[in-house]
Formats: sequence, structure tokens, C-alpha cells
Amino acid sequence: MTLTGDLLIGGEQVSATAGTMKAFNPAEGAFVEPEFAFGGPAEVDRALRLADDAFDSYSHTGLEERARFLELIADKLEAAKDELAARTSLETGLPAAQFEGEAVRSAGVFRKFAAVVRQGRFLQTAIDPAQPDRQPAPRLDHRLQKVALGPVAIFGASNFPISYSVAGGDTASALAAGCPVVLKAHNAHPGASEIEGRVIQEAVAASGLHPGVFSLVRGSGNEIGEALVDHPLVKAVTFTGSEAGGMALYRRAQRRSEPIPVFTEMTSVNPTFVLPAALAARATEIGTGLVQRGMYNVGQACLKPAVLVAVEGPGYAELRDAAITEVEKWDARPMLTPGIHDAYLRHTRRHQANGAVRLAEGGAPDGGAYGQALLLEVTGDQLLAEPTLREEVFGPALLLVRVSGTEQLLDVARAFRGQLSATLHADAADRVTAERLLPVLERRTGRIVFNAFSIPQEVSYASTHGGPFPATSDSRFTSVGMGAIERFLRPVTYQNFPDDLLPQSLREANPLHLWRLVDGELTRP
Repeated sequence: MTLTGDLLIGGEQVSATAGTMKAFNPAEGAFVEPEFAFGGPAEVDRALRLADDAFDSYSHTGLEERARFLELIADKLEAAKDELAARTSLETGLPAAQFEGEAVRSAGVFRKFAAVVRQGRFLQTAIDPAQPDRQPAPRLDHRLQKVALGPVAIFGASNFPISYSVAGGDTASALAAGCPVVLKAHNAHPGASEIEGRVIQEAVAASGLHPGVFSLVRGSGNEIGEALVDHPLVKAVTFTGSEAGGMALYRRAQRRSEPIPVFTEMTSVNPTFVLPAALAARATEIGTGLVQRGMYNVGQACLKPAVLVAVEGPGYAELRDAAITEVEKWDARPMLTPGIHDAYLRHTRRHQANGAVRLAEGGAPDGGAYGQALLLEVTGDQLLAEPTLREEVFGPALLLVRVSGTEQLLDVARAFRGQLSATLHADAADRVTAERLLPVLERRTGRIVFNAFSIPQEVSYASTHGGPFPATSDSRFTSVGMGAIERFLRPVTYQNFPDDLLPQSLREANPLHLWRLVDGELTRP
């Protein structure tokens, strides 16, 4: 595939109207050809008008047709895997093999959502039949199903250029729900975004769908993002990034004449709590595992186990020594952008200025936007007294928190804001403390991991990638897993309808063979 640098609006490639940019390779400190087009509010408007035109037909596609469309995207994504991985490696400086795996994972997500669509359970059909003889008043027939919200604006993320970007889970779940997508590509990896966008664009055309089902736009500064959020045809927004960026979009959406949901994933340190018996039994294993998971993607992962809390006692010195040994093995590696690298340096310096002790560091960077692995330590008293020590450092830094006892460990847990995940390492002798800690964690996170680590995460029906603010802006939903489709659906009840006017999912004969809730009982197709 020859990259053109164009915007992808509907079925067309559109040249620049608001300037151009080039990708930047942080490993080499050099810009990469070709130039990529920037658009502005006019291109956003064009894309969203096409999306709105596509909505009625696309949201009413048959379940099998929509499932095949998602599977075609998966097939095309896998076919482009090698090219996509090579380009993403060029734009990030990270190994191509990492992105081959990411492309396969993303293709798998599209296939899983195809299965969700085929099953039809996401429609959540419910039927309360008429009761004409009910006293004191008859009941009319009521039938409910979920329907698509409308066009969705998706902001591609920086840290995973495939699975959280153009061909990521937000796009897959929105398309599965029946929502056309207008995606703002992240400027950190424009070539990878174009390849993914053209894969989806080709699948739209090959499936005979309205070209407005998918568009990709790109722009500089805040102009294009604000144009997306402000546009009256957008019915939902997704965003993965910083708390400041996410909240700016959220507040802007609430100021619209028609407020809309903004599903942001923002910040999390994913604290790990090691209870005394587990610490005494498995200190070296836990310390080594923490660093191995924490350095994944150069520490630029939303689920990085960034903070470990343990009682100073038997095993703590061994855990610390194991973590030091492992950190010292890590060579400096390129971070995603110079801006992210600069922020990493600022935040690690702030931690140290606020009392964090530097225990170990990895190989020194040769220069440029290379992130050096870093292990810091504070006491429980320090962390409780200084809120910034509880904030995310995006990059290859980890923080050990040495607490005086289990009571202070619980106090530290209560001090954290909302998180995407929290981890508990405990043995049988830790049961009493674990039972006290669990309710604290349940109030603060969307996923609790036991005797493992927060990375990796499965994409499944039971997945939760969300949590209380500021992990996300709406803790009721997940952005990973099959439940992510719920963000883009709303209920509609059909009351007293003749059978032939009802959606097929609600007709008496159940022609789609769906599981349905009838008079409160789940019925087989």
C-alpha cells in the first residue's frame, strides 16, 4: 500500500486544506516521509454529514451482514499486518514484532464483536405481552430493544497505534452497535493510521455499505477536536489520553445545546498491594514481575502497575532488591513522542523533588526521546502527605511505597483516586486484611487482580476497562471487552405495535432466533 497522506472521508481520499505534517521517528530523531494532510472544520462537517446520511441504513443492517463486515475488516487487517507493523515501528522506534501482535489482537477484537452481533444479545430484547384482562387496568403489549445512538467521534490514542487507534476497540464496538464512525487520527503515527483507515474504508466498499460509515480526519492543535465535539450530528465521543485533555472534551460536550456522552479513559496508577504473608513467601517473584510488567511498551500503558505498596517487614528488602536488579537490566528505549518524553522527565523530577528516593535506574539514554527505566521509593507517610506522589507518571518509572503496617496500607489504599485496576497479592494467612482491603478497592477501581499483575488484560465478556473518576469519566461502562458496545446503544420501547411493524428482533415468531426476556423469563430461541 502506497501512503498518500490524504484524509479519508467517506469513500474518498481528500487532500490537505489546513497544512501538512510528517511522522517523527523518536529512535532516530528524524522526520519520516510522506507528508500527511491536515483538515479543518469543513472536513469534519463533510465527514459527519456523510455519517449521518449513512446512519439509517447502517444501523438497520441485518445482524449477519454487519457481522460479515466486521470479519472482513479483521481479514484485511491481518492481510496488512506486516506492512502495518513495519510502518508503526518506523513511527515509534519500537520493534515491529510488537505491532504484529497488536494487529492480530485487533483483528481478533473485530471477530469477537462479529460474534456479539450474530448472537444479537446486545439488543437486550424484552417482551411484556399484553394483558387485556388485567385488573384494575389492562396492560398493553410492550417490547424493548437497544438501538444505535448515531455517529460517533473517536479520538485515536498515542500509546497503542493499532489496538487503541483507528482499528481499535472503540471503532470495533461502535461499528458493531450500528454507529458510523468519524475518527480523529493521532498525529504520533499518521502512516499507521492511514493503513488502518484504508483497511476499514475498503471493507465498507466491499460490503456495499454507505461510504459515510467510516471517515478518518487529521488536524493540528485543538481546532479539529473541538469541531468534532461541537458538531450537532455527533451523538457520542470516545477519548483515551490525559486527564486534562479528556476533561476539556467532556466539559465542552456538556456545554452543547444537546449534551452528549463522552467516554474518556484518562489516568491510572493501578496500585499493587502486597500483604505480609505473600510478601514473605514470594518477594523476589513479585518484585521481578512488577518490573517486567511495568516496563511493557516503555511504561506507556494505561494498565502499568506503577505503584507497589507493601509493609516494611519480612520479604520487603528482597522485593526491593529484586526490583532493583530487574530495573538495572533495562536499556533506555524510545518513547512515543518527544512531548511524552519531556513530560516523563518533568514528572519523575517532581516525584524526586517531593521526597521520592531514587533506588535504581536502567541503561542511560544516548539522547533524544529515550526513556530511562527508574525505580523510586517513598514511605507511606510521604505518599499520604503529598498528593502528587499518587499521580500517574507515563513512562518507565515505578514507585515502591514502604508502609509501617497493615493499617497504614489500608490508609494508603483509601487515599487513591479512581483507578482502572488494582492488584492484591495475598496468601491464606492474609485473609483478614484482604477482606478489609477488598471493599476499599471495589470503590476505587473497575478491575481487581489477585496474585497476578494488571498487564495483560483479556478482551472478553467479563472484561472491565474502566473505573471511577479520574480513571474514566463514566465508571458504568468499559472500553475493552464485549461490554464496550453498551456505550453506543440506547433503549427503545415499542408499545401496542402490530407484529408486522415491529423490528424483526421483537416479532412474535422470533425470526432471528434470539434469546429474549419474555414476561421476566429468559427464553430460548
